[in-house]
Amino acid sequence: MQIDKIRGHQTDQLFKAILELKDLDECYHFFDDLCTISEMQSLSQRLEVAQMLKLKKTYDTIQSETGASTATISRIRRCVDYGSGGYDKVLNRLYPETGEES
Repeated sequence: MQIDKIRGHQTDQLFKAILELKDLDECYHFFDDLCTISEMQSLSQRLEVAQMLKLKKTYDTIQSETGASTATISRIRRCVDYGSGGYDKVLNRLYPETGEES
């Protein structure tokens, strides 16, 4: 399982820290300290691409609206289709009208 590749003390600490954040403002402060602007843009873009893929948007539309490369879109498509279910779980909670929470 791919999750096992990232599992460890440091990752546990990171995820526990994220779970301690109380609101968007705390998230902005924490991630501003944790990530570069480029890293934040990349993470945000990936989530947006996953949402657009779930909405059955075309690669051309996704590329033009997000700036993501077709390689990035394809990688995210594989995760959405065959990954651990993380994108689905989060997106279904954020946008319950577009699917069922697993």
